[in-house]
Amino acid sequence: MKIRVLGCSGAIARGCHTTSFLVGDSVLIDAGTGVGQLTLEEMARIDDVFLTHAHLDHIAALPLMLDAVAKWRQSPLRVRALPQTLDALRQHVFNDIIWPDFTRLPNPARPFVTLHPFACGDVVSCGPCQIEVLPADHAVPAVGFSVEGGQGAWVFSGDTCGHPAFWERIRQLPVKALVIETAFGEAEHELAVRSRHLSPTSLIEQLRHLGTQPAFPIHITHTKPSETADIAAQLQALEQQAEHPVGWPLTLQWLASGDEFEI
Repeated sequence: MKIRVLGCSGAIARGCHTTSFLVGDSVLIDAGTGVGQLTLEEMARIDDVFLTHAHLDHIAALPLMLDAVAKWRQSPLRVRALPQTLDALRQHVFNDIIWPDFTRLPNPARPFVTLHPFACGDVVSCGPCQIEVLPADHAVPAVGFSVEGGQGAWVFSGDTCGHPAFWERIRQLPVKALVIETAFGEAEHELAVRSRHLSPTSLIEQLRHLGTQPAFPIHITHTKPSETADIAAQLQALEQQAEHPVGWPLTLQWLASGDEFEI
C-alpha cells in the first residue's frame, strides 16, 4: 500500500500545500490544502478521513472536498478524530454559518458526512492497513498516527512538542518511516514552546527518546515557506557536529509534496 504526500507545509505559497496524506485510494490523514492536489475522481474514492486535530491547516479542505464530490457519493464520508476535534467541526465549521451542516444535509438520515470519535490507543482497520492513534502534545487536543501495512509502519507525529508515550510506542512498532514536525526555527524557539511545536533543538531533545540510532528514516514536515531555508540550515548544522547531538549520526530527510511511501 502506498502513502502519498499531498501537502506537508505549515502554510501556503505557490507550490506549498498544508498537511494531507493519501493512504491507498480511500483514506486521508488530515485534510489540509494538499487535498486540492487530487482529481475529483480521486476525492470521490475517499471513504475515511483521520484528523490529528482541529487547526485550520489540517482541516481547511474537508468542507470543500465534500462539496466537490457529494453528489457522486453513495454513502457518507466518515471523519474520525478525537471528540474535542469533532466538537470543533460541529461548532465552527458545519454550523450553517461558516459552512452548511453536512452532518444533516441533504437529510439527517443520509448525511454527506458522519463523525466518529476515537481515543489514543485505538486501532482502526481500513482495508489492508491498520491505523493506530498515537499521543501528541499540542495547543489543542491532538494525536499522531501509525499506519501499518504488510511491510511495516509509517508514523506521523502530527503537530506536537513531543510526548513520552509517543516515543515509548515508537520503540515497540515495526517503524519503516517517521514523519515529524519541526514548525519553527531557532529564532522563534520560545514561540514554538508556547504554541506546543518543535524547533531544531527541541526536535533533537525528542529524538534522544529513541535511545539508539533508528533503522528507519526520519522525515521533517510542517515548516512554513518563509522559514524552511533557515530550519534546513539549522538542522544541517546539527547533523554536521563532530559530537553527534543525539548520540548517533543524525540523518534527516526533507518531506515534499508528491513523495510516496510503501508499507
